[in-house]
Amino acid sequence: MPSIFSKIISGEITAHRVAESKDYLAFLDIQPLSVGHVLVVPKKEVDYIFDLDDDTYTGLMNFAKTVARGLKKAVSCIKVGVAVIGLEVPHVHIHLIPMNQVGDMNFSKEKLKPSNEELTTIAEKIRLAITHQVITP
Repeated sequence: MPSIFSKIISGEITAHRVAESKDYLAFLDIQPLSVGHVLVVPKKEVDYIFDLDDDTYTGLMNFAKTVARGLKKAVSCIKVGVAVIGLEVPHVHIHLIPMNQVGDMNFSKEKLKPSNEELTTIAEKIRLAITHQVITP
């Protein structure tokens, strides 16, 4: 059965996309830890990050790096934190979380509940910041 992320990739479920290439997709988390929290996924459905073949793994990390650079320009933060947990959805995904303090990466804290309009606005800001970079096909 396809994961929720595979349904987002296929367009069956809508998402606030911020970057896309032939092999990868980045979109906003709808229950973010901080404003601009992005999920980066390979389009290939694999459950565990270390089961990815080397090319897909390296490509995913390079894609995430490009997205993180744009995210940092679009959102006021000191750094963009990276987390790979992989228990909540059986599809590899990297969390990119704008942070100003260590607690911003605490997954047990209450999640934000942004409106669709707020998600649309931040997604556009991130997309614009990323367009100044090259995303590999």
